[in-house]
Amino acid sequence: MITLYGIPNCDTVRKARRWLDAREINYQFHNFRKEGLNESMLRAWVTELGWEALINRRGTTWRNLPEQLRNNINQNSAIQLMLDNPTLIKRPILDLGTNRHIGFSEAQYQELF
Repeated sequence: MITLYGIPNCDTVRKARRWLDAREINYQFHNFRKEGLNESMLRAWVTELGWEALINRRGTTWRNLPEQLRNNINQNSAIQLMLDNPTLIKRPILDLGTNRHIGFSEAQYQELF
């Protein structure tokens, strides 16, 4: 089963969902904000994709963190921050079961599907 992780009001998540819906690709949507995150799953993502790639440094959640926290982030603190603030994660995360992809680009999705 394909799972798309994100938050429904994110523009990039909306684009990905519209793209999948238009092509009638069956997927499940997992809302970070409502459904939360599983720590073991997040740790697997960090292993596969890297914690630095998962952190959304452009969002308001990142900008609202204390500067000292942002300047001294490491893998362990990043994981805890993402668990506490799922909106820190770049969106969407597309889980194809065998691999995961961060963000949305029409070209990438066409290649994947």
